[in-house]
Amino acid sequence: MKVDQSIPFQKRYYKATEKLQHYVSKHFWMKAIVKVGFYILLLDLAFVFLYPFIHMIITSLKTSDDLMNITVKWLPNSLFLENYKIAFMTLSYQRFFLNSFIVTLLATLGHVFVCAFIAYGFARYHFPGRDILFAVVIFSLIVPIQVLIFPMYIQYSKLNWINTYLPLTVPTFFGFGLRGGLYIFLFRQFFMGLPYELEEAARIDGCGPFQTFFRIVLPVSKASILVSTVLSMVWHWNDYFEPNIYLQSQTMGLLPSRLPYLYSMLTSEEIIDASMDLVFNEAMVLAATFLVILPILVVYSVLQNKFMEGVERSGLTGQ
Repeated sequence: MKVDQSIPFQKRYYKATEKLQHYVSKHFWMKAIVKVGFYILLLDLAFVFLYPFIHMIITSLKTSDDLMNITVKWLPNSLFLENYKIAFMTLSYQRFFLNSFIVTLLATLGHVFVCAFIAYGFARYHFPGRDILFAVVIFSLIVPIQVLIFPMYIQYSKLNWINTYLPLTVPTFFGFGLRGGLYIFLFRQFFMGLPYELEEAARIDGCGPFQTFFRIVLPVSKASILVSTVLSMVWHWNDYFEPNIYLQSQTMGLLPSRLPYLYSMLTSEEIIDASMDLVFNEAMVLAATFLVILPILVVYSVLQNKFMEGVERSGLTGQ
């Protein structure tokens, strides 16, 4: 670039500075507008997903008068926490929480460790029919449980497992159960990205296949273990279909199965049980709904950051 020497240096400097400032200012505002538009889009999408949850929280805190008042939409005139006390008592929360906790804990343990073990075999060992078996695992992801529920019910009834927790927990210790194929796929993708030097070093030190898996491979799989644990807990805790099929006794039911009972008692008019000082209305039912999902919300809130890191490091994002 040829510089005009007839223009004094100071004027050339100020002119170049003005052009640079104009260029930076122009691009700054363009980036700012794009960023603002991007965040507005994210807020709109977030509101679509959060609206039902916000509606549930606000409605659960309303009094009977607020429910009848059409002018009360977002802000109740007063916070009526008594709805949660009534919901806690009506749900028989302690008993059914324990039932759900036991089933969720056993099913999650079975899924995490057994699916990791199966996935390690698919990822590291070559055996006849390996690809066909893994294709069957992937195919199981798209087959809904409703298609298999009838033959499974007949099989479990012959084993006298109906009205027990065995149909909900035992299949998970064989890599089956609720979305077992997904956990196998997730662990397999993670194991395929591990360096073979780890296992070779373990073999030199005298470790067999089982020792290598439990002492070397499994400890470095914390990311996939965390993701699988959270997903398994959420899906088993919220599952309503299978427990409703296999559990015929009301006392053995899980916590989510109590919600249809409450909704069945809810009509267009609120029901008042004067003998027990109970009021069944929309606010109480939504308070009960919040209590049902509360344990999962607490777990996810505590593990949120580690869960997102685990998703990035695991097979969910590919290798």
